[in-house]
Amino acid sequence: MIVLIGLMGVGKSSVGRRLAARLKLPFLDADTEIEKAAGRTIEDIFEIHGEAHFRKGERRVIARLLSGPTCVLAAGGGAFLDPDTRALIRERGISIWLEGGLDLLVARVSRRPDRPLLKRGEPRDVLAKLIEERYPIYAEADLKVEVKDEPIETTVERVAEALAAYQKATPASPRAAASEKKIR
Repeated sequence: MIVLIGLMGVGKSSVGRRLAARLKLPFLDADTEIEKAAGRTIEDIFEIHGEAHFRKGERRVIARLLSGPTCVLAAGGGAFLDPDTRALIRERGISIWLEGGLDLLVARVSRRPDRPLLKRGEPRDVLAKLIEERYPIYAEADLKVEVKDEPIETTVERVAEALAAYQKATPASPRAAASEKKIR
C-alpha cells in the first residue's frame, strides 16, 4: 500500500492517479470513499455533523481501505494526524509526504471553494496555521517529496524515484513488502 499524505492543494489525488497508473495499481481517494460511505459530501458532513464526526468516519474508512488490496491511496489532509491511522499506515504501507510551500498551496486552494477548513478564516492564515500544526507530524512519513510549481508528471517522476530508492534500501522491511510491487 502506498499512502500519499499532505495538506489540501498539494496534489495528492492528481499525483496519486498518475503514480497508480505508472505502477499498474488501483488508485483510491480517501475523501471520495468517505463521501460514498456517508452518502454526502465532505463539506456537508462538516456542516451538519462537525469535524469530530468526520474524523471518526475518516478513521473507519481508511482502516477499511488499508485492509484491502494493494493500491495507491490519497489520504485526506488530516488523516495522518490521527495516531491510530498513522500506526495503521506504518504497519500496512509506505507513507509519502507531499510537502508544498505556503504560496503554492494558497494558489492551488483558491481554485476550489469547497474546502471546509478554509471557511474558518483567510485561506493564507488557515494554511499557515495548518503548516505549523501538521508538518511536524507529516515529517514522520517514510518519505518526503517536495511539490513545486511544475508539471504534475515531474512531481510523479520524483515520487516514483523516491519510492524506488526506498524500496531498494529496505527490501526486507514489512513496509517495503506491503507495496507488493517494485518500481522498475
